[in-house]
Amino acid sequence: MPRLKPLHLIAAVLLAASASLASAAPPAPKAADAALCKDTGRWLLTSGKRLQPTLPAGPLSEAASSDVVLLGEQHDQDDHHRWQLQVLAALHAQRPDMAIGFEMFPRRLQPVLDRWVAGQLSVREFITQAEWEQVWNFPPQLYLPLFEFARINRIPMIALNVDQKLTRAIADKGWQGVPAAEREGVGRPAAALPAYRDLLRELHRSHLAGRRQAGKGDNSFENFLDAQLPWQRAMAEARAARLGAPAAGQRRPLVVGVMGSGHIRFEHGVPHQLRALGVKRVTSLLPASGREECQTLQPGIAHAVFVLPDRPAANLEPPRLGVTLEDQGKGVRIAQLNPGSLAETYGLKAGDRIVELAGRAPGSSAEVSAAIRRQPPGTWLPFKVARKDGEVEIVVRFPPQAPAPAPAQPQPQPQP
Repeated sequence: MPRLKPLHLIAAVLLAASASLASAAPPAPKAADAALCKDTGRWLLTSGKRLQPTLPAGPLSEAASSDVVLLGEQHDQDDHHRWQLQVLAALHAQRPDMAIGFEMFPRRLQPVLDRWVAGQLSVREFITQAEWEQVWNFPPQLYLPLFEFARINRIPMIALNVDQKLTRAIADKGWQGVPAAEREGVGRPAAALPAYRDLLRELHRSHLAGRRQAGKGDNSFENFLDAQLPWQRAMAEARAARLGAPAAGQRRPLVVGVMGSGHIRFEHGVPHQLRALGVKRVTSLLPASGREECQTLQPGIAHAVFVLPDRPAANLEPPRLGVTLEDQGKGVRIAQLNPGSLAETYGLKAGDRIVELAGRAPGSSAEVSAAIRRQPPGTWLPFKVARKDGEVEIVVRFPPQAPAPAPAQPQPQPQP
């Protein structure tokens, strides 16, 4: 039965961390922000004390002269991946001796990436052998143009990540609790910067409060922090190892990293670990999705940000779980499932009592319906339900684009 991957959970926390840091930084004057973000489809320098527009030659030339370039993304945003492909093409034109590292793959899958670049695998074979549905599970079509670019140009692809098993073990036992032989060769990470540590502590406290576990003590936070840093250290080590020592009279290859923006922003994650490894020439580039996100940008978030054009809002039907709900005392019961519904697909059953929805106890069926309708397409929603044989945790993933609703049928309660 599908479960939310530990790596996805950590990624969500890191993205939330970045957003919190952005909002905590001193905001620029709103009038200046509005004027600065009026024009999209252009670069903004963000590494100084103030944001300023620049021509593409500036950030791309700086990136091409670096040892490592980090390209951020929000995993489910297709325009972010198109932007990454555009930047990769521009960098490859200047630095054809290139390697591309991907957060999406654990190190053990490196042979699969090598076979793909060598042209030995079809797309279907590559996705299957790379265990895409297990290790990443965002739609592969979002990333295939990047993989095809590497294959066509024979650019080495690097598996940057660690296995979920290691991340889970560190989260449970802490770094010291995992034997060195089981750490996949990952070295001791550099200590988190104070601002990053404080932010993650606040996020961890909020997470525990939401799950009514605030009394678990500080050790759980240390384990939580320990699980973040080796993940970032592994990605930094893979890049640093690829650089190596250049041959006499030759330049080091350019190593580009494709990863979630939360690992890059404000240089708290992978850039910090790279510098601890002695890699100093690191350029961080991020995409911003339109004017609204542009106006949240703060100085220091990266070296430069490309502001993508606004996209017309899709007129999508709200997500539907496909259940009939009824209030039962202080809880909510699933009275009926529609055949072929998401609820049936993910293992919810008629008679289940919803104990928790996204970590909180729902007070009414209307509250459950509202929470489901607020769920963006392509995201995950965790349920805890009570049955005769105990409680079960189930995570439902809503399709990237909500399907058209089935013909209306009489229902005793609103059907989310």
